[in-house]
Amino acid sequence: MSNASTYAKRRDRFRSRSIVLGALFALFINTAVVGVAEGASPDYSELADSIRRVMQAQHYNPGELKSAAFDVTSAAVAELAKTAESDEAFVSGFNEIWKSGPFSHVTLAVARQPAAALAEYLDTVRVGDDAVTLSWNDRVAVLTVKTMMGIDTIENISGAFVEIAESDATGLIVDLRENTGGAFAIRPLIAHLIDTPLDAGGFVSQRWYSEHQRTPAEIDILAMEPWNGWSIRAFWSDVQSLPLIRVRFTPAEPRFSGPVVVLTSRRTASAAELATDALQGAKRVTVIGETSAGEMLSQKIFDIPGGFHLSVPIADYYSRTGRRIEGHGIQPDIVVDAAAAMDVALDQFQ
Repeated sequence: MSNASTYAKRRDRFRSRSIVLGALFALFINTAVVGVAEGASPDYSELADSIRRVMQAQHYNPGELKSAAFDVTSAAVAELAKTAESDEAFVSGFNEIWKSGPFSHVTLAVARQPAAALAEYLDTVRVGDDAVTLSWNDRVAVLTVKTMMGIDTIENISGAFVEIAESDATGLIVDLRENTGGAFAIRPLIAHLIDTPLDAGGFVSQRWYSEHQRTPAEIDILAMEPWNGWSIRAFWSDVQSLPLIRVRFTPAEPRFSGPVVVLTSRRTASAAELATDALQGAKRVTVIGETSAGEMLSQKIFDIPGGFHLSVPIADYYSRTGRRIEGHGIQPDIVVDAAAAMDVALDQFQ
């Protein structure tokens, strides 16, 4: 900055931005796809059978559907089908059962539009400026990102790094404690923190498991051409047609080269876990907080007879070194309660 006065004015402007997003991403998804279906309710036992058939056809590894845990979950859904008296009761009961299911990213909703139309919408959605907030503690920047969804989230992360560069920040805290995932806003978040291309890992599809009896190794991932798209629809198509999707991040300007801390909680999930894993694996950040959710799969939304949408995981994810996030989460470098993580992070810059 040219002088202390200008810096103080800019810092105060950043501090004045409010954080009111909360669970906006979950709300936006529910608003987009959940409603009360009109007409006669379907036969819920037939609906449960349809769900199982779609899952068996689309799951990234059908072998995981042969487990005792999957059988227990399916039996609970079958019992629900016998007692549910409305679409709302079946949907809410199904989602509650799958909260403790054998893998993540399985949800059911009443459809208000075809799945293809919803996918198109997700590629263009803007979630609001409060998804990304930049504040300051002296010259330490605090970048809070509450979803990885939204074109405007991508734009605002890049804009925040311009502000950080202009303010000559001495440190950066990236707060992902309330970030439950989303899509490709991870790209700018990582790109502005690296100076060389970063191969993070790979998404593993049903095609891989149909051709191999093992999980992929680093050599398998690096043999694929990097996937550099931004479209959710294109990703869903490619990840189901290819055995592996190689995830590579390329640097972007302006680059912040100073020390970085990432804050995590038990709610940090999915794409937010991928970003944390990539930066931690590259030894670019110190992770402080709680072990993350361990919910790192990629799901696709399918139309189900009767007017429903079913989200099914179509790809698993392994880091380049073979680390699986699903069911394990990201282990912080410094383990503290999420509520105390910010104070501990600020102490790193004293």
